[in-house]
Amino acid sequence: MFAPRTTPWPLVALFTAGYLAPYLLPTTVGRLDSDLPLSATQAGAVGSALLLSSAAAGFVLASRVERIGARALARLGLALALLGYGGAALSTAVPAVIAGAVVGGFGSGTATTVAATLIAGQRDPHRASTAGLLSVSALAGAVYLTVPHLGPGHGLPLAAIALTALVVWPLTGRLPAGAPAAPARQDKARLPHARSGLLLAAAMVCWSLAQNSLWGVSGRIGLEQVHLGEATVGVVFALGLGAGLAGVLAAGALGARLGRALPIGGGTVLIAACIVLSASATDLGSFAAGEIAWNTLYPVVLSYLIGLAASLDPRGRWAVLVGSASSLGTAAGPLTGSVLSAQAGFPVMGAVLGAGLLVIALPMTAVALHTGGRPLLPGAIRRRGGHPAALVAAATGTPTGAIPEIGAPEQSVVEIPVETPAVPAQRAYDKAGSEVF
Repeated sequence: MFAPRTTPWPLVALFTAGYLAPYLLPTTVGRLDSDLPLSATQAGAVGSALLLSSAAAGFVLASRVERIGARALARLGLALALLGYGGAALSTAVPAVIAGAVVGGFGSGTATTVAATLIAGQRDPHRASTAGLLSVSALAGAVYLTVPHLGPGHGLPLAAIALTALVVWPLTGRLPAGAPAAPARQDKARLPHARSGLLLAAAMVCWSLAQNSLWGVSGRIGLEQVHLGEATVGVVFALGLGAGLAGVLAAGALGARLGRALPIGGGTVLIAACIVLSASATDLGSFAAGEIAWNTLYPVVLSYLIGLAASLDPRGRWAVLVGSASSLGTAAGPLTGSVLSAQAGFPVMGAVLGAGLLVIALPMTAVALHTGGRPLLPGAIRRRGGHPAALVAAATGTPTGAIPEIGAPEQSVVEIPVETPAVPAQRAYDKAGSEVF
């Protein structure tokens, strides 16, 4: 489908179209609140409905991409996104806006599901997911810089998502048209690494909830606690997403050199500190530092988490399920942040979220250590009861090309021809002395 060493740009574009809605959540919810007869809580509920619909698409379609075909599903998802978001952008009736957001959310989730499934089958899923995060960060940053200058209106961010779906549509022609030929027994194959996958999915719900609890109220922190203007807050967000581009580039350059456990565990600890800093900010410097640092680290850790989920099953089922679990946390995040900040204030909210991230960093790191393997050391040809190291690495279900080339190179097995006499047939022998007769 795609050359082994090239970036699969159709997948990157599809990934971008699916992930753009969560990235634009603050401005989408904020404009629904300011331009429609909705309260802040009601506008947040519309955003949550959008993201829940996206998560539902992932759960429903996780095991059906191969059966239905990637191209057909991708086009269906983009069509739903175009119609749903486009209709919501053009309408001022609240029921129509809500319906359009839900339909568009299902379309975004469908596009994300197809992209995640196909990325999991790449030789280097981390490279593809990193490129996707790079693309969506750049596009979201451009939207944050552009939309404030286009005037008021709830439809502008929704229209941006719809237009992205329209632009990506022609690229779906390079996706596989139908399900790949596979033995029938694989259709009913159980998910590999069930315990690790379930633990990672559960942790991702909490991880994404913490991230989007901050993201959903970051605008309010800047406006109400730091007393900044809307334009200044928008610039901080754009700078943060720009820093996120640098973080994604760094993650792409590092690749698997550091493994997955260190970026996931260490990165989550640093994110916890950023959330505490941003939530307790009282001036522009501390607010900008917290938001920019958080936006830098978030896509980096997310790219490694996507790669970890993809490595659990080369058919992409865990990647989709973990991504859908993440969407559940994303959907609940704005409401959680609003409730915590209303009851205890922004600083306490940040402390609670930071402590929660420190707790869930442990199981995520454990999954990365358990499934990611260790660097090979000189002479370490066999381990775990004498099994070849290559077989241990391959047992995770990761495509061969996705195994990181770290540590000392594994010693290659060379076939040495040995000349041996042919084994004589039994009839070539007879009783001693029988030749006399």
